Amino acid sequence: MELAAGLGETLPATPSCLALEGFLAARHKADPVRFPDLSLAVIKLLGKGEYVVERPGQSAEGHFGLAVRDYAHSTAPNRRFPDLITHRLLKAAMANRAVPYELDELDGLARHCTTQEDNATKVERQVHKSAAALLLSSRIGQRFDAIVTGASPKGTWVRIFHPAVEGKVVRGAEGLDVGDRVEVELLGTNVDRGYIDFARA
Repeated sequence: MELAAGLGETLPATPSCLALEGFLAARHKADPVRFPDLSLAVIKLLGKGEYVVERPGQSAEGHFGLAVRDYAHSTAPNRRFPDLITHRLLKAAMANRAVPYELDELDGLARHCTTQEDNATKVERQVHKSAAALLLSSRIGQRFDAIVTGASPKGTWVRIFHPAVEGKVVRGAEGLDVGDRVEVELLGTNVDRGYIDFARA
Protein backbone atom coordinates (compact mmCIF):
# COMPACT_ATOMS: atom_id res chain seq x y z
CA MET A 1 0.00 0.00 0.00
CA GLU A 2 2.83 2.40 0.87
CA LEU A 3 4.65 1.61 -2.36
CA ALA A 4 1.49 2.31 -4.39
CA ALA A 5 0.76 5.52 -2.45
CA GLY A 6 4.26 6.78 -3.16
CA LEU A 7 3.48 6.47 -6.87
CA GLY A 8 0.13 8.24 -6.61
CA GLU A 9 -1.88 5.00 -6.72
CA THR A 10 -4.14 3.33 -4.16
CA LEU A 11 -4.39 -0.30 -3.05
CA PRO A 12 -7.07 -1.55 -0.63
CA ALA A 13 -6.23 -2.49 2.97
CA THR A 14 -7.49 -6.04 2.35
CA PRO A 15 -5.20 -7.97 -0.03
CA SER A 16 -6.75 -8.11 -3.49
CA CYS A 17 -5.03 -9.80 -6.42
CA LEU A 18 -7.30 -7.95 -8.86
CA ALA A 19 -6.41 -4.57 -7.35
CA LEU A 20 -2.71 -5.46 -7.43
CA GLU A 21 -3.02 -6.53 -11.07
CA GLY A 22 -4.73 -3.21 -11.92
CA PHE A 23 -2.01 -1.25 -10.11
CA LEU A 24 0.77 -3.12 -11.94
CA ALA A 25 -0.92 -2.72 -15.32
CA ALA A 26 -1.32 1.03 -14.75
CA ARG A 27 2.33 1.40 -13.69
CA HIS A 28 3.54 -0.64 -16.67
CA LYS A 29 1.69 1.72 -18.99
CA ALA A 30 2.86 4.86 -17.15
CA ASP A 31 6.55 3.92 -16.74
CA PRO A 32 7.58 0.86 -18.80
CA VAL A 33 11.33 1.52 -18.38
CA ARG A 34 11.22 1.26 -14.59
CA PHE A 35 8.43 -1.31 -14.42
CA PRO A 36 10.77 -4.33 -14.02
CA ASP A 37 12.18 -2.74 -10.87
CA LEU A 38 8.72 -2.00 -9.50
CA SER A 39 7.63 -5.56 -10.30
CA LEU A 40 10.68 -6.94 -8.45
CA ALA A 41 9.93 -4.70 -5.45
CA VAL A 42 6.34 -6.00 -5.34
CA ILE A 43 7.53 -9.61 -5.52
CA LYS A 44 9.93 -8.99 -2.63
CA LEU A 45 7.17 -7.38 -0.58
CA LEU A 46 4.83 -10.34 -1.22
CA GLY A 47 7.46 -12.72 0.15
CA LYS A 48 8.47 -16.20 -0.92
CA GLY A 49 6.13 -19.07 -1.62
CA GLU A 50 6.18 -22.47 0.00
CA TYR A 51 4.77 -25.91 -0.67
CA VAL A 52 1.84 -26.86 1.56
CA VAL A 53 -0.54 -29.80 1.76
CA GLU A 54 -4.25 -29.09 1.29
CA ARG A 55 -6.27 -31.57 3.33
CA PRO A 56 -9.72 -32.87 2.37
CA GLY A 57 -12.42 -30.45 3.50
CA GLN A 58 -9.90 -27.65 4.08
CA SER A 59 -10.56 -24.37 2.28
CA ALA A 60 -8.03 -23.82 -0.48
CA GLU A 61 -5.77 -20.81 -0.14
CA GLY A 62 -4.97 -20.93 -3.82
CA HIS A 63 -2.34 -18.80 -5.52
CA PHE A 64 -2.56 -15.07 -4.77
CA GLY A 65 -0.27 -13.94 -7.59
CA LEU A 66 -2.18 -15.92 -10.21
CA ALA A 67 -5.57 -15.06 -8.67
CA VAL A 68 -6.77 -18.66 -8.67
CA ARG A 69 -8.19 -20.68 -5.78
CA ASP A 70 -7.77 -24.17 -7.27
CA TYR A 71 -4.05 -24.46 -7.87
CA ALA A 72 -1.34 -27.12 -7.87
CA HIS A 73 2.20 -26.37 -8.86
CA SER A 74 2.90 -29.11 -11.35
CA THR A 75 4.64 -29.17 -14.71
CA ALA A 76 6.38 -32.35 -15.86
CA PRO A 77 7.29 -35.35 -13.67
CA ASN A 78 10.87 -35.36 -14.94
CA ARG A 79 11.50 -31.74 -13.98
CA ARG A 80 11.07 -31.39 -10.23
CA PHE A 81 10.33 -33.62 -7.28
CA PRO A 82 7.18 -31.65 -6.28
CA ASP A 83 5.82 -32.32 -9.76
CA LEU A 84 6.52 -36.04 -9.38
CA ILE A 85 4.57 -36.12 -6.10
CA THR A 86 1.62 -34.32 -7.69
CA HIS A 87 1.62 -36.68 -10.67
CA ARG A 88 1.67 -39.73 -8.38
CA LEU A 89 -1.34 -38.36 -6.50
CA LEU A 90 -3.22 -37.61 -9.72
CA LYS A 91 -2.47 -41.04 -11.23
CA ALA A 92 -3.72 -42.76 -8.06
CA ALA A 93 -6.92 -40.70 -8.10
CA MET A 94 -7.57 -41.37 -11.79
CA ALA A 95 -7.00 -45.12 -11.31
CA ASN A 96 -9.17 -45.12 -8.16
CA ARG A 97 -6.22 -46.45 -6.14
CA ALA A 98 -5.16 -45.62 -2.60
CA VAL A 99 -3.20 -42.39 -2.16
CA PRO A 100 0.54 -43.20 -2.27
CA TYR A 101 1.36 -40.92 0.71
CA GLU A 102 0.02 -40.41 4.22
CA LEU A 103 -0.88 -36.80 5.12
CA ASP A 104 1.98 -36.53 7.65
CA GLU A 105 4.36 -37.84 4.98
CA LEU A 106 3.08 -35.21 2.53
CA ASP A 107 3.64 -32.48 5.14
CA GLY A 108 7.26 -33.60 5.49
CA LEU A 109 7.71 -33.75 1.72
CA ALA A 110 6.25 -30.25 1.34
CA ARG A 111 8.72 -28.89 3.91
CA HIS A 112 11.59 -30.76 2.22
CA CYS A 113 10.66 -29.41 -1.23
CA THR A 114 10.40 -25.86 0.09
CA THR A 115 13.82 -26.15 1.76
CA GLN A 116 15.46 -27.63 -1.33
CA GLU A 117 13.96 -25.00 -3.62
CA ASP A 118 15.16 -22.26 -1.25
CA ASN A 119 18.67 -23.78 -1.30
CA ALA A 120 18.72 -23.89 -5.10
CA THR A 121 17.50 -20.28 -5.25
CA LYS A 122 20.31 -19.20 -2.89
CA VAL A 123 22.95 -20.79 -5.14
CA GLU A 124 21.44 -19.22 -8.25
CA ARG A 125 21.26 -15.82 -6.54
CA GLN A 126 24.91 -16.09 -5.44
CA VAL A 127 26.06 -16.84 -9.01
CA HIS A 128 24.11 -13.84 -10.35
CA LYS A 129 25.49 -11.57 -7.61
CA SER A 130 29.09 -12.63 -8.27
CA ALA A 131 28.65 -12.16 -12.03
CA ALA A 132 27.20 -8.68 -11.44
CA ALA A 133 30.08 -7.76 -9.11
CA LEU A 134 32.57 -8.87 -11.75
CA LEU A 135 30.74 -6.86 -14.42
CA LEU A 136 30.97 -3.67 -12.33
CA SER A 137 34.46 -4.20 -10.89
CA SER A 138 36.05 -1.82 -13.42
CA ARG A 139 33.51 0.97 -12.80
CA ILE A 140 34.35 2.02 -9.23
CA GLY A 141 33.58 5.71 -8.68
CA GLN A 142 30.93 5.95 -11.42
CA ARG A 143 27.43 7.22 -10.70
CA PHE A 144 24.20 5.49 -11.69
CA ASP A 145 20.48 6.17 -11.63
CA ALA A 146 18.80 3.62 -9.37
CA ILE A 147 15.58 2.58 -7.67
CA VAL A 148 15.32 1.28 -4.11
CA THR A 149 14.26 -2.38 -4.20
CA GLY A 150 14.61 -3.24 -0.51
CA ALA A 151 14.67 -1.33 2.76
CA SER A 152 14.78 -3.08 6.13
CA PRO A 153 16.82 -3.09 9.35
CA LYS A 154 19.26 -5.42 7.52
CA GLY A 155 20.02 -2.75 4.94
CA THR A 156 18.88 -0.87 1.87
CA TRP A 157 19.29 -2.21 -1.66
CA VAL A 158 19.05 -0.49 -5.01
CA ARG A 159 18.89 -1.68 -8.59
CA ILE A 160 20.76 0.40 -11.15
CA PHE A 161 19.38 0.53 -14.67
CA HIS A 162 22.43 0.18 -16.94
CA PRO A 163 23.50 -2.53 -16.37
CA ALA A 164 20.48 -3.79 -14.43
CA VAL A 165 22.12 -5.10 -11.24
CA GLU A 166 21.41 -4.77 -7.54
CA GLY A 167 23.67 -3.69 -4.72
CA LYS A 168 23.62 -2.44 -1.14
CA VAL A 169 23.63 1.22 -0.12
CA VAL A 170 26.33 1.23 2.56
CA ARG A 171 26.45 5.02 2.95
CA GLY A 172 23.59 7.53 2.89
CA ALA A 173 20.67 5.07 3.02
CA GLU A 174 18.83 6.96 5.75
CA GLY A 175 15.26 7.82 4.77
CA LEU A 176 15.24 5.74 1.58
CA ASP A 177 12.25 3.48 0.98
CA VAL A 178 11.20 0.89 -1.60
CA GLY A 179 10.35 2.56 -4.90
CA ASP A 180 12.41 5.73 -4.29
CA ARG A 181 14.55 6.86 -7.21
CA VAL A 182 18.07 7.88 -6.28
CA GLU A 183 21.51 8.49 -7.75
CA VAL A 184 24.26 6.28 -6.34
CA GLU A 185 28.02 6.05 -6.63
CA LEU A 186 29.76 2.68 -6.88
CA LEU A 187 32.17 2.34 -3.95
CA GLY A 188 33.42 -1.20 -4.43
CA THR A 189 32.73 -4.82 -5.37
CA ASN A 190 33.65 -8.24 -4.01
CA VAL A 191 33.31 -10.90 -6.69
CA ASP A 192 33.80 -13.90 -4.37
CA ARG A 193 31.03 -12.78 -2.03
CA GLY A 194 28.91 -11.10 -4.70
CA TYR A 195 28.93 -7.73 -2.94
CA ILE A 196 28.25 -4.46 -4.75
CA ASP A 197 28.47 -1.42 -2.48
CA PHE A 198 26.96 1.97 -3.28
CA ALA A 199 26.84 5.37 -1.63
CA ARG A 200 23.96 7.77 -2.10
CA ALA A 201 25.35 10.46 -4.38
